Amino acid sequence: MAKTPYSTVRPDVQIAKQEETILAFWDQADVFKRSLEVGRSGGKPKTFSFYDGPPFATGLPHYGHLLAGVLKDVVPRYWTMRGYTVPRRFGWDCHGLPVEYEINKQHGITSRKDVFKMGVAKYNDYCRGSVQKYSQEWKQTVRRVGRWVDMENPYFTMDVEFMQSVWWVFQELFKQGLIYEGYKVVPYSVGISTSLSNFEANQNYKIVQDPAVTITFALQNVPNTFVLAWTTTPWTLPSNLALAVGLDIDYVKVREKSSGRILIFAEALLGSVFKKPADEVEVIETVKGKELLDLTYKPLFPFFGDRADKGAFRIISSDHVTIDSGTGVVHMAPAFGEEDYFACAKAGIPLVNPVDDDGMFTSEVPPYAGKRVKEADKDIIADLKKMGSLFKQETLDHSYPFCYRSDTPLIYRAVSSW
Repeated sequence: MAKTPYSTVRPDVQIAKQEETILAFWDQADVFKRSLEVGRSGGKPKTFSFYDGPPFATGLPHYGHLLAGVLKDVVPRYWTMRGYTVPRRFGWDCHGLPVEYEINKQHGITSRKDVFKMGVAKYNDYCRGSVQKYSQEWKQTVRRVGRWVDMENPYFTMDVEFMQSVWWVFQELFKQGLIYEGYKVVPYSVGISTSLSNFEANQNYKIVQDPAVTITFALQNVPNTFVLAWTTTPWTLPSNLALAVGLDIDYVKVREKSSGRILIFAEALLGSVFKKPADEVEVIETVKGKELLDLTYKPLFPFFGDRADKGAFRIISSDHVTIDSGTGVVHMAPAFGEEDYFACAKAGIPLVNPVDDDGMFTSEVPPYAGKRVKEADKDIIADLKKMGSLFKQETLDHSYPFCYRSDTPLIYRAVSSW
C-alpha cells in the first residue's frame, strides 16, 4: 500500500496543552510585534486601518465577546498576510449606562437626584475608578483565545483625546447642517433614569395585569355627545392633546338608553363596548372617520387647557388606529408614544411632557406631582370616576417590557435628541 504524505496522528493529543505551547512560542518569538512590521519595509508603507468597537469596562468577557473577538482577529491577520501593516489596540468603552449602573448598585443610588446629592464630580470619579477593575481577566482571556491585539497600550473612551475627536466629528456634521435638535420617543427606564435601545427594551418582557379604561370625551358645542377612547396607560391621560381615528373606519353614533347620552366609537366594536347592544343602545348614524376630523372636545384635565389655542383637543387621523380592541379611537399623548408623537406633529399639535427624568410627575400636574407615573394610575382613575369621565374599567393581562437591569416597568417617553 502506498504511503500517504501525512504523519500519523497521535492518540494522546492534548489540545489545550498544544494551544498553550503555541501561545508560549508567540510570546518568546514576539510574533505579534513582528507582524506589525509587515508593510513598512521599502517604499510607501501599506497600512490597513481596523476600527474595533470596544467592550464595556464593567464585566468579564462572555461568549458574545469571544465570538466577536475571533472575527476581529481574522480580518487583521488576513490583511497582514496580504502585506499590510495592521495596527490594532484594545479599547474600553467607559461611557454610558453599564458603568453608571455598577456605581449605582455599589452606592445605593436609585435616581438622578441621588447623583446630584453625591455631587457629579464625585460620581464621575467613582465611574472612572471602576473601568480597570476587570482588565487583568480580559488580558488572560483574550490571550487564551489566540487573538493578536495590543492590550498593553489600550485606549479609553473617557480619555480627553478620544472625546475631543468625537466632538470634532459632531461639530463638522453640525457645520454642514446635517444635525438638528428635536425629540424622539424611546423606551425609558424609570428605575435607572435613562433611555434604552430597542434591543435592550426587548430583553425582559413579562405578562402583567394593567388597568384598561374607556373614557368619555365631551365634544365642544355638541350637547350631550361624547367620544369613547380606550387606553391601558391611564397615567398618560393628563397629557392628552388629541383623539385619533382611522379615516376609512366606520364609526357609529349611538344613544345610550339608560342615560340618553350620544356616544361615538367604531361600529365593529359595538359588541365589545356593550355586552347587549340591542338592549342598551340605539344606533343613530354611521359615519366614516374622515367625517369626524377636526371636531373639538373639552380637555379631561385643566393642566394644558391653553393648548387648545394651538390646535390641541381635536380629532385627528392616524394610520395606527385599529379596530382590534378598545373603541377604535386612540387617546393621543404625543410625549409618550411614537405613533402619537408623529401623528400630532403632522397635525401641528404641540408636545407636553410633565414627567421628569426619574419617571415622576412634575408640578405641571399638581395632584400627581412627585409620584411615579405607573403608581399614579389608581389616583388618576379615581379622579376620572369623580369627574364622570370613566365609562368602563377593566383589567388586562398582556406582555409588557421591563428594564432588564432594574426590573422596573419601562415607559415610552419623548427625550430631547440631536
